[in-house]
Amino acid sequence: MDKIDVILPAMGEGIVEATIIKIFVKSGNKVKEDDILVEIATDKVDSEITAPEDGIIGDILFSENDVVSVGKTIMYLQKKEYNPETPNITENQHTQTTEINVEPLKIDRHNTKSTEEFDLQQINADDIPFKTENGIFISPLARNIIKQENITNEQISTIKGSGINSRITKRDVLLFLETPSKNEILNTKPKAEIPEIKAEHSIGKSITQNLDVNIIKMDRIRQLISQHMMQSIQTSAHVTSAVETDMTNIVNWRNRNKNKFQELHNEKITFTPIFIQAVAKAIKDFPMINVSVDGENIIKKNHINIGMATALPNGNLIVPVIKNADLQNLLGLSKTVNDLANRSRINKLTPDEIKGGTFTITNFGTFDNIFGTPIINQPEVAILGIGAIKKQVSVIETPNGDSIGIRQKIILSLSYDHRVVDGALGGMFLKRISDYLESFNELDLL
Repeated sequence: MDKIDVILPAMGEGIVEATIIKIFVKSGNKVKEDDILVEIATDKVDSEITAPEDGIIGDILFSENDVVSVGKTIMYLQKKEYNPETPNITENQHTQTTEINVEPLKIDRHNTKSTEEFDLQQINADDIPFKTENGIFISPLARNIIKQENITNEQISTIKGSGINSRITKRDVLLFLETPSKNEILNTKPKAEIPEIKAEHSIGKSITQNLDVNIIKMDRIRQLISQHMMQSIQTSAHVTSAVETDMTNIVNWRNRNKNKFQELHNEKITFTPIFIQAVAKAIKDFPMINVSVDGENIIKKNHINIGMATALPNGNLIVPVIKNADLQNLLGLSKTVNDLANRSRINKLTPDEIKGGTFTITNFGTFDNIFGTPIINQPEVAILGIGAIKKQVSVIETPNGDSIGIRQKIILSLSYDHRVVDGALGGMFLKRISDYLESFNELDLL
């Protein structure tokens, strides 16, 4: 076969398209297997499309910033020398395999893209190794930047790769350059002086204010998150209910057993898998929470896949999914949660690990917040918000009478889609989660 289609792969449930952020090659470029061809993005994950094998880039059918449907061909990879019979669909992408004039690559360290168009052959980076001393592959574009910025081999060994198999990508090198000890130009640009801002008042009256401000443009992921949140608000009729839950037994059990648990299983035991277990049990009791809406149809899911919202170091958010959470015991959930959380933070999740969710939990208690009203993760119909566990003076009811004591309390909040989840169902489901937590049994570990 002389020609191979390079297509946009499936990126997750409900994702039917992606935006091309960067095209790293031009028609006529020779590439090797695993060379990065295109960087793409959805509202859930960034990804790179690499060359399936050695070859020559043929026609490129899309441009940067184009939106491409899943399954569409982005470009062709040819075995033989590129010889176009017809013009390319996109402009300025036809490049013969003639000598290329080399110009310095200018790097904007405050942006994930370079400030000039270039291809992989612009800088002779042959003296930069393809792999680190530890055997980690360095992408071609990363090698170009390393060459331009005179990064030493010793410094290369400190760069953490976020690509597949810990591959060092362009983003990793730029992040390395962003650290204060490596980037001498950080914070040296003067703040933008904006003496006058004209804004439209809510009643339509134009006003002028003198403000000392900095304008920060949303990065692409933040823009997509913003769109996703607004879509959810516009789609679902949000209602939030809350319940107070006594976590004393769970807190005491974890304090007694966390060191032994880690020694025995080589895993940290956090509260997250305990919450997931309680949610999975409650969903089995109230399966109409585990649905989505398609027009006038309610789609009832037969599997329980629970997403856990995870904050990333750059301030953005991703939701890895625990598949078939109801079939795992507490030990299995702990292993899965720890693995997904760790790989989320270093951008090593696969597209399959962020798709297929049927219910989501978000833990703003991590930031010592006690209550919140989370936004539903479409196309799901409910999301559980978990607050911080706080010691409180409480009335303790016993068969022998009431007493006052110190208890570990938490507020759980459930946002649900009132189109299909009424207050009775939402309230009973939330109370059932609370009941399972308060009746926690360490035998569930087995």
